[in-house]
Amino acid sequence: MKFLQDHFKHNGLFIIMFLITVISIITVSVIITWTTFRMSERFFIDKFSITNAKVMNQIIDRFESFHYSVVIASNNLLQSGTIKNILTEEQSNREKMNAYFNIKQQMKRVKSNVDAYEIGIIVTGINGISYSTNRTYWPITDQELRGNDITRHTLKEPKRLMYQYDFRQDLGETTEDEQFIVASKALMERISGNVYGAMYFAIQEKEFRKFYNSYTSPGNNVFVLDKSGVIVSSNQTKLIGQKAEELLSYAKERKEDSNNYLTGKFMGQEQIIFVEYLPSFDMYLFNLIDKKTAIGDLIDKKAIFMISMGIVIIALIIVFFISRRLTNSLSRLVKQIANASKYDFDQYVSVSGTYETRQIGKAFNSMLDELHDYVEKLVLSQKQKRNAELAALQQQINPHFLYNTLTSIKFLVQQGGKEEADETINSLISLLQNTIGNGSETISVKQEIDNLKNYVLINQKRYGDRIKVNYFIAPDCMEYHIPKLILQPFIENSFFHAFNRKAEGCINVLVWNEKDTLICEVFDNGDGMKSVLGDHLPNTNRKQQHFTGIGVRNVHERIQLIYGEEYGVEISSELGKGTKIRITIPC
Repeated sequence: MKFLQDHFKHNGLFIIMFLITVISIITVSVIITWTTFRMSERFFIDKFSITNAKVMNQIIDRFESFHYSVVIASNNLLQSGTIKNILTEEQSNREKMNAYFNIKQQMKRVKSNVDAYEIGIIVTGINGISYSTNRTYWPITDQELRGNDITRHTLKEPKRLMYQYDFRQDLGETTEDEQFIVASKALMERISGNVYGAMYFAIQEKEFRKFYNSYTSPGNNVFVLDKSGVIVSSNQTKLIGQKAEELLSYAKERKEDSNNYLTGKFMGQEQIIFVEYLPSFDMYLFNLIDKKTAIGDLIDKKAIFMISMGIVIIALIIVFFISRRLTNSLSRLVKQIANASKYDFDQYVSVSGTYETRQIGKAFNSMLDELHDYVEKLVLSQKQKRNAELAALQQQINPHFLYNTLTSIKFLVQQGGKEEADETINSLISLLQNTIGNGSETISVKQEIDNLKNYVLINQKRYGDRIKVNYFIAPDCMEYHIPKLILQPFIENSFFHAFNRKAEGCINVLVWNEKDTLICEVFDNGDGMKSVLGDHLPNTNRKQQHFTGIGVRNVHERIQLIYGEEYGVEISSELGKGTKIRITIPC
């Protein structure tokens, strides 16, 4: 898991570039493929619509021919004075018999205009006389006809020849023989405008359907709708008589669209929709072609998809190798820069790859050079600063220490202890020579121990020998060099802070070599401390007793500055048992 995380981390740019490229290529391929499908379909439909327009025109011509025949027949009825007289005058039974004979003769001549079609003609007059060329063809009674919506609409607009849908239903569902399209018009005097009757031309829907039925096929349907949206005729017979609001909305949309076709859904299928308005009938003619059936296998979508996928895969492989080649050098550079800290910024990065990568590598290597110079100067500056501080502290011999020591020597002389006084003076002289006179930063272990012995001797002469000091120095460590005055501050602290409660005790100084590390320990069996925070020791108010101002922190920082952070001073203490100081430096 960690390997994968590192791999992704160092190759992040490549991964991001590749993913963006993959997404872009796939997106472009999908858009192009989709656009190809759409343009192909659009092109086919545009070409198909030109051919289909001719079909629509042929259907419209058939409707217009039928309408023209009905118009001729209706005009003959309006111009017939005989029929007008029969339908307006009150007649006796004998006269009625004669009238029916005359109207029959007149109707034969009128019907000859529409003999090409299966049509039933009915005329009704204001005097109650009605005549039908074939009563069984459109089985409607005179009473039903007077109360029918067809008659009401006809009389409302007496000058207009209108077509309306009617169905006869006695029991059960409506059959094909009971569905009619009826052309009707009022019988009206031209001069006075008085209405004296009405004429009806009824054609069964199955006969009306013959005008376009030869142009239909599975997936290719024709619908004739009136202005209210009712399907009055269709090769989809189950839908006749139902309202088709969707188609009506397409008819309105077609008026606002410059294209000669629309695409939309009807009966749950995508359709290519052609619509024409039939002004003579005041109806809409729809030709709906199932899109899937029409286009069918015109476009081999599977083949196009496979070709597109092949192109995408090839493009991705090419992009992968090119992106990898371009980002490899940058990834290596990033990895080398990330690992620079593991080699203490001493290892240069390789300069290779693209121009930008080489420039970054050169800049980083140049930065490393400047960093090394800066660190060397900083270390030298810190070292010089510490040496100056140490030199200054060494020169600051506590005057109280000198005053008290000289007072002790004077007292020894007065008491007749000339030898002890002489020994004390010699110890003080040696201590001052090694401390102030020796300008070297390091001294041997032997010299440091001699300084300790001189310092301890002076203190024992002053305060007595209640505190014993023992030295355990490995013979092979005597000539090792250590920083000057790294043990004295801890002996000093033990003398003046470790035995405030205990009347007496001892301090042990140990020096030995362990695996190329010089270990120096100073431990006492004094009062100890409750807790030790870092390298802090308890404060004391008897600062006048100190030999110099060199403290524990100063020793610790000096060692780390000279030898590194893995070396330094460690302090451990236990209340009532004593304190141990452990110093580690390289041999």
